[in-house]
Amino acid sequence: MGPLIYLDNNATTPVVPEVLGAMEPWLWGGFGNPSSGCRLGREAAAAIDTARSQVAALAGCQSEELVFTSCGTESITTAIQSAVASQKRHIVTSAVEHSATLRICEDLAGKGFEITRLPVDASGQLDLDELKAAIRPETALVSLIWANNETGVLWPLEKIASLVQKTNAILHIDAVQAFGKIPLCLEGLGVHFMSFSGHKLHAPKGVGALYINRRVPFTPFLRGTQENGRRGGTQNVASIVAFGKAAEIAAAHPLEPTLRDRLETSLLATIPGCCVNGDRANRLPNTTNLSFDGIESEAALILLDERGVCCSAGSSCATGSGKPSHVLKAMGLTDARAKSSLRLSLSRLTTPEEITRATEILPAVIEKLRAVSLADSPVAFS
Repeated sequence: MGPLIYLDNNATTPVVPEVLGAMEPWLWGGFGNPSSGCRLGREAAAAIDTARSQVAALAGCQSEELVFTSCGTESITTAIQSAVASQKRHIVTSAVEHSATLRICEDLAGKGFEITRLPVDASGQLDLDELKAAIRPETALVSLIWANNETGVLWPLEKIASLVQKTNAILHIDAVQAFGKIPLCLEGLGVHFMSFSGHKLHAPKGVGALYINRRVPFTPFLRGTQENGRRGGTQNVASIVAFGKAAEIAAAHPLEPTLRDRLETSLLATIPGCCVNGDRANRLPNTTNLSFDGIESEAALILLDERGVCCSAGSSCATGSGKPSHVLKAMGLTDARAKSSLRLSLSRLTTPEEITRATEILPAVIEKLRAVSLADSPVAFS
């Protein structure tokens, strides 16, 4: 087996050397508590300020509008819990959200909140007229994903923000999968909350951020004095510094769809019964979700892993569940097609040589699985 070909970057990304180099000093000599008044504490606090400016520059917002968290899930939960702190008891979301949003909405439904889950069409797109019709005077929150983590499908952020801005609802956008991959300018956009995660753009796991529009009321999820009283708990200085550096690098190295398109085009041309799931025109530049007739994705993942290709069957949070993707099912795919789908996601570290090798390995694996399936079929013995 040759070198590993990592095509699971929507699950997580490797920490790049520049990011590791930025965070290492804060794991050793720079161990001060940023809330402390001593020299080490002041240095740590200054490093956090620098990182906040770096992340804010990538988000196109003011530094003071960013709060550092432990992950995307915390950011999502914090935004939603703050937005529903009013007396309103209605939430609008979609059927294809990340599990972090789905689970908190399920929890709130159990507490008496009414949840409207908007459907999507066969391409994974949202009907904005349905969104408009779903928002009512008692709607506290509209919480929507910007880029789907499984298909990469992008929703029209500006149009969504403009629509919600005409109502009294709070708008939260889950941008965990999109941040650092496509341009963003939050200033003047009309979004109230936006969630980010560092490990999707080559920072370590365990650090995220939440954009809080300076004009929106906010109720902290974790109480304390840190982060200007908006998120309690001693800050993870090393990881925050790493997130800042990763954001700076992402701003300087925008992702291009060239290698993704080359991989996708080759697989569509060489594997019969292969098709793309989702809108091919409006999606992240690094993501393709493909279904392959006559295979089980879980079996494909095992064989691909043995041959040095890492990818996934959908969201990493649902791996091993045995259930078809809720995203693909919401798009109208049959159970069989949903269970025959693979998500291939690239990063700026992906090389042309890796794509060439992947276009050789994947067809061979699909062919082998189909041959085994045919041999096991009762039809083969008739």
